Amino acid sequence: MPAFLPDLPVILGFAVAAFALAITPGPDLALFVSRTMHWGRGHGFATVLGAYSGIAVHTMLVAFGISVLIIAAPAAFFALKILGALYLVWLAVQAIRDGGGLLVPRAAGKQPSWGQSYLTGLGINLTNPKVALFFVTFLPQFVSASDPHAPGKLIFLGGEFILVSLPVVIGAVLFAEWLTRTLKEKAWVGRALNWSFAAVFMAFAATILLAEGRR
Repeated sequence: MPAFLPDLPVILGFAVAAFALAITPGPDLALFVSRTMHWGRGHGFATVLGAYSGIAVHTMLVAFGISVLIIAAPAAFFALKILGALYLVWLAVQAIRDGGGLLVPRAAGKQPSWGQSYLTGLGINLTNPKVALFFVTFLPQFVSASDPHAPGKLIFLGGEFILVSLPVVIGAVLFAEWLTRTLKEKAWVGRALNWSFAAVFMAFAATILLAEGRR
C-alpha cells in the first residue's frame, strides 16, 4: 500500500464527513444553483470549478502547515470571516440589482465570461469560513502529527473530498438547469428566486457577523 494512503476505516469515515458537508446548504451550493439558473449550465460548472480550485488551495495549506498560522493569529482569521461576510453581502446585492441578478436572464444584463464565473466560485470558497474551518480543524483529525507521511495523506483526503462531493454539486447544477427550463416562462418566479437567493446570502453573512460580534 502506498505510504500516502490512509487506512481503510479512515478513508470511509472521512467519506461520510465529506458527504455530510457537501449536502449541507451553504453559500457555495447556493451560488452554483443561482449561476446555473441565471447564465446556464456552463457558468454553473465554471463556478463549481472555481470553488473546487479553492478546495485544492485549502488542502495544500493544511498539508504544508500554512493554515496553522491562521489559527495562531486570531486577528487574521477574524479578518477572513469578515471578508467572507462582506463578499456574501455583495453577492446578495448582485442577486437583486438590475442587470446583475444571479438567476433569470434579463435583456439589460451583461453576461459574465466563464472566467468571471470561475473567479466568483474561487472567491466564495476561499472566503467561506465553513470550508476554511473544515479543512483547518477537521481534516488534520484524520492523520497523526507524528506520521511522516501526513502531508501526503492530507492531500489524498482533500482529493477524496472532491470525489465524494462532486456528484452532489453536479446534481445540483443539472437540477437547477432543469428547473430553469421549466419555470423561466413565469417572470414572477424569477423575481422570487432572485430575492430568495439574496436572502440566503444575507442570512449567511448576518450569521457570520453576529457570531463574531458576540465574542
